Amino acid sequence: MDKEIAGLIADEQERQRHGFELIPSENYVSQGVLEAMGSVFTNKYSEGYPSFEGLTEWDDERIADEILPDRRYYGGQENTDRVERLAIARACRLFKADHANVQPHSGAQANNAVYNAWLEPGDTVLGMSLAHGGHLTHGSPVTQSARIYNFINYGIKDVATGEIDYDELEKMALEHKPKIILVGYSAYPREFDYARVAEIGKKVGALLMADMAHVAGLIVGGVHKNPFDYGFHVVTTTTHKTLRGPRGGLILSRGVVGNPLKKPEKTLENIPTLIDRSVFPGTQGGPLMHIIAAKAVAFGEALKPDFQKYAAQIVKNAAVLADEMQKLGFKLVTGGTSNHLILADVQSSFGIDGKVAENAIDKIGLSLNKNAIPNDPLPPFTPSGIRLGTPAMTTRGLTEKEMPQIAKWLKAAIDFRDDEAKLAELKKEVEKMALKYPLPSDPKKAEK
Repeated sequence: MDKEIAGLIADEQERQRHGFELIPSENYVSQGVLEAMGSVFTNKYSEGYPSFEGLTEWDDERIADEILPDRRYYGGQENTDRVERLAIARACRLFKADHANVQPHSGAQANNAVYNAWLEPGDTVLGMSLAHGGHLTHGSPVTQSARIYNFINYGIKDVATGEIDYDELEKMALEHKPKIILVGYSAYPREFDYARVAEIGKKVGALLMADMAHVAGLIVGGVHKNPFDYGFHVVTTTTHKTLRGPRGGLILSRGVVGNPLKKPEKTLENIPTLIDRSVFPGTQGGPLMHIIAAKAVAFGEALKPDFQKYAAQIVKNAAVLADEMQKLGFKLVTGGTSNHLILADVQSSFGIDGKVAENAIDKIGLSLNKNAIPNDPLPPFTPSGIRLGTPAMTTRGLTEKEMPQIAKWLKAAIDFRDDEAKLAELKKEVEKMALKYPLPSDPKKAEK
């Protein structure tokens, strides 16, 4: 229908087929997720929410069959309601939550909706410093939320071990009395002590919020701890990354689920309803029903036993890759990884910045990203580090036995960064392996 766009889609299909994505926030979706994203649900406006009135059991078959009263502002919602109810029910089962809002368009919008639900302008949020691995939406001054709320940041006490300075976190909480204590990150290779944070939160009466965008798949796969088990009130996440769904956001909460058309009292018990009202009409308009359908597909896939094996393999692959990289001279922040993510200091390792390393590695068909390290002396566009991870490679079927070769290619690309002929040879080696591990939605694989 559109030759130019069709050609670019085909080009991107080939790029992905002939290399490996090592960016820890990326993954490959299934054919089912792709089909839902490209469905006729994209035609439908559905402001508002479905109702669960009279539905006492969140059984997929029953949810898909029953038409219940809706709380929408447009007609023709009998199918969109059932799709959204399926997505909500599956998300709640995955995370052991009381409620899920599946409408956020991104992780950033999910975080902003929680802030809007619970805070007043000027209220304080205690979150992880961007300079130590936190996310932009956790208080970076360039964001809209930082102009509305007062963010203060904690960080890592020991870069070698990656230990969070929980004593300092508690001291800051007692001093500033934050309305929200937020844990989560975009470049931190370890796990949080949720129990310790929960103890601190109780002392100051803060809402406990976990931004689990990077490790949501590890949580539902049973290889990482669930913040809800430690008393957290809200969990936000993206639905791609380790969850292996479409690009989008998700807010999960504990509390009493009420009618979002009625404004509730601002209490921790009413968080689910406060969040629903904050997403729509507070911070978003119409939900993307084709993306919600794709989220439901991905959640259904994550509920299957195979997903637990997948999550476990992600962590195994990352641990082996980190060890192999260290053998080749890469200095890793925190000395390794406990999750899917690796942060390497290439400036101190090889005397180059992260942008140089990213460009060289990209030329051989391995995609990762330049990234700041804690207390980085270099600027953001030419930082000291690179960030990589194993979710996408693991989806393709790679296991521990391929990780030493991945590490060798990373080191070789850096060593031969100025030798175009050698980089071309390395690219052919990467392509040869990549073609043995088809994309889950690869039409050429389907033809075979």
